[in-house]
Amino acid sequence: MYFTNSCNFLYTLTTMYINRILENKLTKLLSDDKILLLLGARQVGKTTLIEPFVRREGGLLLNCDIEVDRSRLLTVSSLTPTAAMQALGSPRLLVIDEAQNMPEIGRIVKGWFDAHVTTKIVLLGSSSLNLLDQTAEPLTGRNEKAFLTPLLFTELLKSQSWYAPQFTREHLKDQLSSQVQALILQHMVFGGYPGVVTAPDKEQYLLNLTADYLLRDVLQSGLVKSPAPIRRLLTLLAHQAGSKINVSELASTLGIARPTVENYLELLERSYVIFRVGAYSTNLRNEIGKDSKVYFWDSGVRNALLKEFSMSPLRSDIGSLFENWVMAELAKQNLMSGDKLDIHFWRKKDGSEVDIVLRGTDTFKAYEVKWSKQNATRGSKSFTNNYDIPVEIITKNNVIDILEL
Repeated sequence: MYFTNSCNFLYTLTTMYINRILENKLTKLLSDDKILLLLGARQVGKTTLIEPFVRREGGLLLNCDIEVDRSRLLTVSSLTPTAAMQALGSPRLLVIDEAQNMPEIGRIVKGWFDAHVTTKIVLLGSSSLNLLDQTAEPLTGRNEKAFLTPLLFTELLKSQSWYAPQFTREHLKDQLSSQVQALILQHMVFGGYPGVVTAPDKEQYLLNLTADYLLRDVLQSGLVKSPAPIRRLLTLLAHQAGSKINVSELASTLGIARPTVENYLELLERSYVIFRVGAYSTNLRNEIGKDSKVYFWDSGVRNALLKEFSMSPLRSDIGSLFENWVMAELAKQNLMSGDKLDIHFWRKKDGSEVDIVLRGTDTFKAYEVKWSKQNATRGSKSFTNNYDIPVEIITKNNVIDILEL
């Protein structure tokens, strides 16, 4: 199966065009025979990303949120795989959107795959709640996964009218530092959902997103009886983003059981709203190894939950907001590259702490994240003494150094 690379996918946003990094990887993934699971939160652009490939390849896109499309899939599933593909028009590419809303889809496409149909099958999912549990299990060994996140800063940067491909990191940190830092602040405050980039009222867009879409998969899972507690939990997490979380304290504040809070946290993680980062430890007696911190995949969502959209670099939470943004950028880069790195923080019992520790096959790096302060902390010195690894201080002035360009 071969898909040409003539499609230069662009998000059309009035006069702005935003290329997605995943496009090139997607072109390669569509050229093999395995079933592709394209995952990501609602509204990040999965359908928009795949549509040009569908149009160019004479493909077919069916949406399991639409009753007619869902019925069509169920109807052809009773046919032989060859007859089913013929009934669908023998598409070269079959994309099934909102696949998590059709639990049978894994069994259906497994049968087609095992019958060696020539159609390339792609399942799009806005939540891993059902898609990976009920759908991917029958597809073990038959699928590969790709993740689309909210816009990376690099994607937003390269869409700017003043950006040129020949710019180096030094250009961006020197001659263009004011533009870059203004864009960083904008990305920190309003996040990276494609729709927010050109929304005339960015604040309202984010408020609507958090109200209408953010918890849709969680609430439809049947595992949450009332939206009120999980919304209050999200607000508490927004206040504590980048801080160690205490599940017992969260449960006490919310007036619900600790296991329920744990379940809610897992649901929010699997819906790509938050992610948890664990402590790094080699079991030294003075290290803390069981704590975790919570971050939001999109800092705009975090700000919408707090209804705090100030663009002032002097806002009271600028430090924690910057840390969440940096951690999320690294996590998004890592997720889209196939989780090649383990991401942690580090803390000793005496309170010494390092914000970010990256470990991989050939990687061991540590960072302190400070909006403007560039002095090494006690935690940096302590970590270096323990592991002989220098700790880099990341600020608004040099953060471009750790972002993929």
